[in-house]
Amino acid sequence: MSNELTTTKAFKHTPSVEISTWYKGILITRLATAKDTGGAFDLILPVVRKGDEPPPHVHAQEQELFYVLDGTVDVYVGAEVFHLAAGECVFLPQGIPHAYLIQSPELRMLALITPGGFMDAFRPMEEPAKKMEIPSDMVTYATDDLEETMKILERYGLRFLSPNEIAREMPAYPMPFAIPL
Repeated sequence: MSNELTTTKAFKHTPSVEISTWYKGILITRLATAKDTGGAFDLILPVVRKGDEPPPHVHAQEQELFYVLDGTVDVYVGAEVFHLAAGECVFLPQGIPHAYLIQSPELRMLALITPGGFMDAFRPMEEPAKKMEIPSDMVTYATDDLEETMKILERYGLRFLSPNEIAREMPAYPMPFAIPL
């Protein structure tokens, strides 16, 4: 990831298969990339099904803002929980563990990630979308071995939390099993 500013120019993007990828059960449309914005930010339009959310994690370098377009979601940020519906947003500060659990069958949102470049981490793990829908047979966070994913994401400053860290730092996050402390 590079924070080096480059010359930028005006552009227009419309959600389309040409700028979209599939990654672990998520349809990701890149509306603005670090290359487009001189490293300032990434703007993506993810579509995620309930149950295909990423595990609780923390970013060492990025801040995020989620704006819900369709669906409902509970966002866990440290010890806080925010219940969001269409038209609402939440800010996720750098260095604060966070996660989200979708409450509707599917969630469409805008995600602004700053500085730009973090989305480059997914390139080796994603595939070009063939249509603007999520295939039903995709590998997801819940069904994949995440060892290689964790290694790649850690190079970009993202770390998944251990069960003990989740229990300690995100006490409202519903744990699927008891954790000995």
